Amino acid sequence: MGLASFLLKRLAKQEYKKYSLAKKNAIKNQDKIFNKILLRGGGTDFWKKKKIQKIKNYQQFQSTLPISDYESVRPFVSKISNGEKDVLTKGKPLYFAITSGTTSGTKYIPLTKEMLAFQTQAIKELLLLYSYQTNNYNISPNVGMMFIQGSPNLKYLNKVPFGKLSGITARHIPFFLKQNRYPSMKTNCIDNWEEKIDAIVQETHNKDMQIIGGIPPWVMTYFEALLNFKNKKNLQEIFPNIMLYIHGGSGFSPYKKAFFNICGEIDTLEVYPASEGFFAYQDDLNDPSMLLLTNHGVFYEFIELADFQAQKMNRIILEDVKLNTDYVLVVSTIAGLWAYNTGDTIRFTSKSPYKILFSGRATQYCSAFGEHVIEKEVQEALVCAIKKHGGVVSEFSVAPKIMTESHLSCHQWFIEFKSNPDNLLLFEKTLNSTMEKQNPYYRDLIKSKVILPLKLFLVKSGGFNAYMKSIGKFGGQNKCPHLSNEREIADFLLKNYVK
Repeated sequence: MGLASFLLKRLAKQEYKKYSLAKKNAIKNQDKIFNKILLRGGGTDFWKKKKIQKIKNYQQFQSTLPISDYESVRPFVSKISNGEKDVLTKGKPLYFAITSGTTSGTKYIPLTKEMLAFQTQAIKELLLLYSYQTNNYNISPNVGMMFIQGSPNLKYLNKVPFGKLSGITARHIPFFLKQNRYPSMKTNCIDNWEEKIDAIVQETHNKDMQIIGGIPPWVMTYFEALLNFKNKKNLQEIFPNIMLYIHGGSGFSPYKKAFFNICGEIDTLEVYPASEGFFAYQDDLNDPSMLLLTNHGVFYEFIELADFQAQKMNRIILEDVKLNTDYVLVVSTIAGLWAYNTGDTIRFTSKSPYKILFSGRATQYCSAFGEHVIEKEVQEALVCAIKKHGGVVSEFSVAPKIMTESHLSCHQWFIEFKSNPDNLLLFEKTLNSTMEKQNPYYRDLIKSKVILPLKLFLVKSGGFNAYMKSIGKFGGQNKCPHLSNEREIADFLLKNYVK
């Protein structure tokens, strides 16, 4: 074993010990983070504005601080952008991490030095735990890692630089990950997505790539460009030692078959980074759920999705959560967010340790008829139909169709296939029956003939990419919504891209 591999093995063993301890002490970790956040809040403009003298416990915290959204944070962001300090928390952030919202436009989330360190630390932990779990400590000078991400180019909101989180973290790569990491900074700064993919192909086609990360549809776009360039049918003909794909930001299950068709059945791990914090990662190759990170600068609260939809903001803390219940995720952070609604929904699969699955966005749902369909249900129905009838999915989206005669209304499913199922009619029926099994509201609407069973539409190749281009969100970390209560995507596809 070489020196580099020996050092990696030692680091991995140390990391595993810390990780094991953190899993056992989740509640204690949350108490420590909670107290640290409170300590840093005292004397800030935020506390002065809220007329907070002192918060002694969680009950007082909950009664003092209501759920916040970006509109309530915006005035404080404006102060921070002008160079003021001690606004939301002690000190000043290094950056704003930008994210888009449906009602607030671009959101500027404060990213402090310590919170940025937690972002990079989480990826370091994940890779070390993977080495420990697989007993793979082989390091050679030619091993390549590639993460398809947002541009590291920065702009300024007055006096504070801002950019996409993935682009910012690309500027702060730990030293042991810098060697043979792709794309290069020059290539990563290319704004045009198609030009960027071509440049990445040129940089990586002759390298020994072993670890690849990014959102599934954009990684597959890179794979296809690479295969075309090399005139190969399978990625392992180009990268024979590829072993791990790290994904996040979009459910992987619907893309899994298409992904493995291209690169073979390699290891996969899911991560859950966000502009507000790095919330979770998959710590076990054999368990698809993710470990909630309770000691990474974030204090968590949860609202049952059913309560949230009924506008009942009943918040609970980690120790009070229930399994297999969808919760809206609310966070307070050392970077200065206070009871902030992330808009994400998660469900717990375990409480010992605390493990979660990402189940969608609170704002991405379909309930035009009172059915309350969420993304996780749509994904599971799609996976079930693929298992039964075949087919390889490239992208998909679901929207309601409301007719003047209500009994003719339905859900419309738009799917772009790389290869079609054996029988489209049976595929459609399985989608509908699986949705009925999962969602009693949807089932009752069908059985009562209030709405028709769902209708499947085949989308021409490139249809979803065309939609993303039309709204200026093609490539990078941008994700096509899989579920909507509105008709923008559906109407766009029906006009030009449905077969």
